[in-house]
Amino acid sequence: MESPIIDPNTGKGFKKADKATLAQHITRATLTGIRQASPGYTVASALTPERLAAVLRNAIEGDATDYLVLAEEMEERDLHYATQLRTRKLAVSGLAPTVEAATDDERDIELADAVRELVRAPEFSNCLLDLLDALGKGFSVVEIVWSTSGKQWRPERYEWADPRFFKYDRETGRELRHNDHTVDGEPLEPYKYMVHTPKMKSGLPIRNGLARLAATMYMLKGYTIKDWWAFAELFGMPIRVGKYGPNATDTEIETLVNAIANIASDAGAAIPESMKLEFIESAKATGGDNLFKVMADWADSQISKGVLGQTMTADNGSSRSQAEVHNDVRGDIQIDDARQLENTLNATLVRWFIDFNFGPQEQYPKICLPIIEPEDLKGFSDAVVPLIDRGMKVEASGIRDKFGLPDPEDDAELLHPQGQAPQQPVEPALNHQRLALNSQQDREQDLTDLEDELLAEWQPLLKPVLDPVQALADDCEDFEEFMARLPELLNEEGMDANALIVKLAQGTFKARGMGEAN
Repeated sequence: MESPIIDPNTGKGFKKADKATLAQHITRATLTGIRQASPGYTVASALTPERLAAVLRNAIEGDATDYLVLAEEMEERDLHYATQLRTRKLAVSGLAPTVEAATDDERDIELADAVRELVRAPEFSNCLLDLLDALGKGFSVVEIVWSTSGKQWRPERYEWADPRFFKYDRETGRELRHNDHTVDGEPLEPYKYMVHTPKMKSGLPIRNGLARLAATMYMLKGYTIKDWWAFAELFGMPIRVGKYGPNATDTEIETLVNAIANIASDAGAAIPESMKLEFIESAKATGGDNLFKVMADWADSQISKGVLGQTMTADNGSSRSQAEVHNDVRGDIQIDDARQLENTLNATLVRWFIDFNFGPQEQYPKICLPIIEPEDLKGFSDAVVPLIDRGMKVEASGIRDKFGLPDPEDDAELLHPQGQAPQQPVEPALNHQRLALNSQQDREQDLTDLEDELLAEWQPLLKPVLDPVQALADDCEDFEEFMARLPELLNEEGMDANALIVKLAQGTFKARGMGEAN
């Protein structure tokens, strides 16, 4: 009997004999049928405080359909929220993924290479973006449609599944199931669904979505914009006041009212001579023209804080230094989002692919989403130049790599420090090597000539030094007496070393000059 492979996410077994399930697209949405692409109604259009409270409460109690519809509509209708959420998603989905082998063992390297082929697939980046849909809604589901006809079972495509098609179990609120309109729902098929549930706060997964955090500001901003447009229709237009006398008839009064109503569009009206129309300018000093803008901007800034963790790089009015400081805060969020997405990919896609094709392993390769921090190259230059000036040896290729500069070609035109003459064109590689070899041979010959010159006169130079030592040794009876009287020679009368010292100094000077010249 074929032993099942255990899905670590569901704890359920899967036999290769059931591979037909893997190749099906189960949660495909259609315009008609059980899983419809559109919910058929809207939540955001009639959003009131009471309605919003009911939507959020029902999501906690197990019916999250309206909440998920609202979260989708918020991304479609609010430009600011959609932009901020997209910024946070792209900060992770745009990272270049890498794969690390579990160990340096040849087998583990082979597994890592197989996973790298999955990562290089063009549809993989779209898979990352679909999984990050969980940032707004609290969870995201991507269905893998496997290709099982080849030698290896591989993902043929990744299909984003509408979150309305799923629900959390009633008992724990943490196990995601098919929303088949039953109380408990239907368990998910093993090895089919990658479920990403980013943990942005403690508690139930459905309460982690950024849409839940931003929903109140979205509603209040909607009221503000609606009132702003109504205000804009009348703001700046003069107030029209009609006056009639005490003897005016009902017909005359009705004529005056119609004139007031039509004068804005017709720019003219006919009224009896006994009646008057006055235009009173509206006052702008009350600040009414700026109130709604301030309220809308404030709501946007609260959304920026919730989504990106800051406002300086998202809203106007920030200096460059402030933006750079707050960019680090957003970087912390980016690192955490990338780490959690890595965990989801490694626990699902990587593990399933390896289990299918290589069998269960003790250790698995890992997909990584490394974040390369921008380096302050100017600060690096300011720090390393003084060290070079003080004699630190720094490899030129290492500096070029820091700045992303290629190694210069032999015949390339080179830049030079300001105030200095440009370097002479470099000879071709072959001539350069020949000149270097000839130069080395010349230096060796110069040293040999200098050595021969000094050794040619060594006997006459050493005679005034060695003869007194030999005479002292002949005059002493033992070694102790010789060592006791040896200091007597260290004077001009006992030993003459002046000629030797001069010759050694001349040779040292010549050798130093030759070294400097070369």
